[in-house]
Amino acid sequence: MRAVQPPQMTIGEVDISKLTFNLQSRDDIPRILKGLLHIYMNKELLGAIFVLLMSKFLPTVSKTNGRPGMTLWTIFVCGIIRLDLNIDYDRLLELMNEHHSLRAILGHNTYYDALYHLQTIKDNVSLFTTELLDEINELIVKSGHELILHEQHGEKGDDLILHARCDSFVVETNVHYPTDINLLYDATRKIIQLTAKLCKLLGLSDLRQHANIVNQVKAAMRKAQLKMRSKAKNIEQQEKNNAAIIAAHQEYIDCAKIYVDKVRQILLDVEKIDKTDIMIQDRYDARKAEIEKFIVHAERQIDQIRRRVILGEKIPHEEKVFSLFEPHTEWISKGKAGVPVEFGLKVCIMEDQYGFLLRKKVMQGQTDDKVTVEMVTETKKSFPNLVSCSFDKGFHTKENQVELTKHLELVVLPRKGKLSEIAKAIETAPEFVKARKAHSAVESAINALEVHGLDICPDHAIDAFERYVSWAMVARNIHRIGDILWNQEKDAQQGKDKHWSAKNDEKYKPDKIAA
Repeated sequence: MRAVQPPQMTIGEVDISKLTFNLQSRDDIPRILKGLLHIYMNKELLGAIFVLLMSKFLPTVSKTNGRPGMTLWTIFVCGIIRLDLNIDYDRLLELMNEHHSLRAILGHNTYYDALYHLQTIKDNVSLFTTELLDEINELIVKSGHELILHEQHGEKGDDLILHARCDSFVVETNVHYPTDINLLYDATRKIIQLTAKLCKLLGLSDLRQHANIVNQVKAAMRKAQLKMRSKAKNIEQQEKNNAAIIAAHQEYIDCAKIYVDKVRQILLDVEKIDKTDIMIQDRYDARKAEIEKFIVHAERQIDQIRRRVILGEKIPHEEKVFSLFEPHTEWISKGKAGVPVEFGLKVCIMEDQYGFLLRKKVMQGQTDDKVTVEMVTETKKSFPNLVSCSFDKGFHTKENQVELTKHLELVVLPRKGKLSEIAKAIETAPEFVKARKAHSAVESAINALEVHGLDICPDHAIDAFERYVSWAMVARNIHRIGDILWNQEKDAQQGKDKHWSAKNDEKYKPDKIAA
């Protein structure tokens, strides 16, 4: 049983609509809560979001049977706060249980004992899908557009003409710097630890000293690492060092291979054991599949170390793996000063002139020029009033130039190399120059995303990575709405203060006092 939001307040709950904030606060939390309050107060927007949640979040869950879980509104707030503040689940739990304003947006007062639990939050936030979050993001952006147009002209958001800018950046995965020897250590360590747990499950005595075995493998790895640090200039000494390096690496891969072979033998012996208990059989099958996956990784790394160090080969880039736990991680070199290489995935974003993020795409194995047309066409489906978009040179191809003109009134896509007379005339046109100068503002949006969660993704697997990016998009757009409302309210308050001050200045003028 799961409700979107309780239809009636209970004892101990507070009215979310009456929540107020200190306008002098400079912290992020009140502004993001201001954006969430706007969603909650906008019944049309809230209803559309709740319809999505009920139809796509848990459509098969009964509303009348089972234990009451977290409401969908609570889960939504948790996900937004986590990304916007760029915090882990431990700090999120502390804020949800102790922060007065955050508990108020959830409907709890300070004295109500509705406390949340860490695993409950983790399990529920991860239930949102990328597709659901993208649809929610579209609704929130359109609400933001209506807010801006209402302030400017009192019109609906559908009439807003959009000018966008598109760029990509790297979201790092939570991995250490990959080398073939530490990747072999990762694989061997997991093989030994998982096999030890499997033996314990089946009551076997194999690998009782698994912690000591892992330390032996680590010692062999460290010995190989230290041999690589020599900077001798003497040719004779260099030859000795090279021989020592080869010997240390051979010793390391021999050590790893011994335990990989031992685990293979254990798995063969375990096959003969009776596992009639269904629960044990299921756990055994899952654990065995995981062990075999890491055995494949270990054998690949042993082969690559042997080829690179002992045989002197150069390993092709496409054969390399940069993380055993996040296999979608890519080696990305964008040529930035001070950042020679990043490990993660590129994410392309589309931002409009009002600072709202219209669309994103996780670029797995793709370059900028491969997603140019897709970003525009998919954005136009949701926002038909998009009339222009700016890019940098990395998005340029001749085909992209031609295709984009079919969808946009103004295509600001600088060409590479020497320009023809026609191209030069296009790129020196006033509207092209103006849009290209404004394009750098997208870096502000990228920086805001990185500060508010997208510097590094702590979640595991590619599905969780994409979901994390979608959460960040939604959180940033809600924060943007909160900023707009915050500034409006602050300006209104300052206007009242000025009016009060001017009125009293007039009342207490010296000549009136004398009279």
